Amino acid sequence: MPPDKPRAPSLPLSLPRPAWLPGTLTAVTIALAASYLAERHNGPQLLFALLLGMAFNFAAEGPRVKAGIDFASKTILRFGVALLGARIGLDQVAALGAWPVAIIVGAVCGTIACGWLLSRLLRRPAAQGLLTGGAVAICGASAALALSAVIPRSQDQQRFTLLTVVGVTTLSTVAMVLYPLIADWFGLDARSAAIFLGGTIHDVAQVAGAGFTMSPEVGEGAILVKLMRVALLVPAVLLYAQIFRAEASGAAADGAAARRPPLLPGFLVGFIALAAANSFGIVPPALAEVLSDASRWCLVVAIAALGVKTSLGQLLTLGWAPITMMVVETVFIAALVLAGVLLLG
Repeated sequence: MPPDKPRAPSLPLSLPRPAWLPGTLTAVTIALAASYLAERHNGPQLLFALLLGMAFNFAAEGPRVKAGIDFASKTILRFGVALLGARIGLDQVAALGAWPVAIIVGAVCGTIACGWLLSRLLRRPAAQGLLTGGAVAICGASAALALSAVIPRSQDQQRFTLLTVVGVTTLSTVAMVLYPLIADWFGLDARSAAIFLGGTIHDVAQVAGAGFTMSPEVGEGAILVKLMRVALLVPAVLLYAQIFRAEASGAAADGAAARRPPLLPGFLVGFIALAAANSFGIVPPALAEVLSDASRWCLVVAIAALGVKTSLGQLLTLGWAPITMMVVETVFIAALVLAGVLLLG
């Protein structure tokens, strides 16, 4: 018999698949479905992503998707926050003038302080008051996600972040309907109305909806004021990072197992770099628009993943205090900005 011919080495039928891929694709699919619903029904994209994600909570601990869900809720979230810097430019802040900037800065700082004080009065962790205060003061759901990235993670804190997203999105939608009526009732001119709407409504989309309901001039001005609030996300994240870094250091000194957060989070470095590049005209407007859209998509995917990790029952265990804090903070910033507009306008 002829000798057997040597067999050629068999090639693998498929390349190794990253462990995070199935779960990430799950979050992306949920985000796409949420975007379709938001576009078709003219609703809040992030809220749809959160609710659809929660419908898949049964799969959260599945061995095939867990790594990807964790990747989407952490890494993609930070990447999306970094890309938010493409929306910001120093020329936008300068175009507002001195007194509107003073009103906005004062309102943001005051609302964050209000959140902290409410958490003390309601006997909640200070981190919860700072998170709701920052979300209401700056840019709603996006700020909640960005600030939560530098707050020490725990099951309660993760659930609280999601409840904050639901709360500020709902309140922002209510404000979109009511605040133009308030501006009309007080007889605000176009500039004052733009400052009021842009300085008080939580999310950019609802700011645009309320502003353009009144007039194109009010809509464009309100978005500009809103971007000023988004720019304040940088100092807010820096401040929160230092606060919780100091707490982690104290816990470690007492013998607790704690990992100190970085002095300057990497995603914030990316945010600052993009904002600086945009300010000096390095980023073309077309590219800035693409990066802004990419940021939004990253945040939608991240919130879908966070939804998968949380059930409605878990949210309900947080009680009424978080809702109370967000409602009071919303009324507080609205009253503060309206008073500033009426006094200085």
